[in-house]
Amino acid sequence: MKILAIETATEACSAALYLDGNIQVTYQVEPRKHSELILPMLDQLLADSGIGLTQLDAVAFANGPGAFTGVRIATGVVQGVAYAGDLPVIRVSTLASLAQRAYRELRQGRLLCAFDARMNEVYWGCYQVNIDGLAVSVLDDQIAPPESVALPKGEGWYGVGTGWGSYTEQLSQRVGPALSGFNADLYCSAEDVALLASAVPEAQWVAADQALPVYLRDQVAKKPKKLL
Repeated sequence: MKILAIETATEACSAALYLDGNIQVTYQVEPRKHSELILPMLDQLLADSGIGLTQLDAVAFANGPGAFTGVRIATGVVQGVAYAGDLPVIRVSTLASLAQRAYRELRQGRLLCAFDARMNEVYWGCYQVNIDGLAVSVLDDQIAPPESVALPKGEGWYGVGTGWGSYTEQLSQRVGPALSGFNADLYCSAEDVALLASAVPEAQWVAADQALPVYLRDQVAKKPKKLL
């Protein structure tokens, strides 16, 4: 299987190429340069591998939740690539990709993922790594104040993501003794998007026009009303 993956919904910008189990990745932390970086990253990965768009089986992207502009960039790019190559799209939760990276690098198997969603809220996901080494959701991704996020059962949960830096006290108190520790400095990577995408059944792949973002908060795209 050959999958080209994109992740621009968080502070890091990255692209990855999954080739029958092997993954090549390019990754850079540049919060304001995603739109400049992502297309050259994709071009370089394909050029280095000698793979053309029509030789891919699918393209994948982290479709949110995350930074509004970053999610839009990823959506636009993946739709463009999918149309150009007549390819299906695989959607992966950004929070799931963060959980997967935390397992890959920190070997934590129970993850409480939190992104700072502003407005005193967090994007929140609860994931457990299965027997195949893949992060699987145990509660639906949500947006909520940190003091009222939904909690999974059991103990030994590890916090990861920027939300744990912004709302350390609130989240720690909310999770309580079930929390084994946290890391607020880990970002998502397209490497993990590619890995998770490779396990998504073809029946769940979608056409380019169905490759839509997940914001969780409708009003994030609305302009504030002017004060009189």
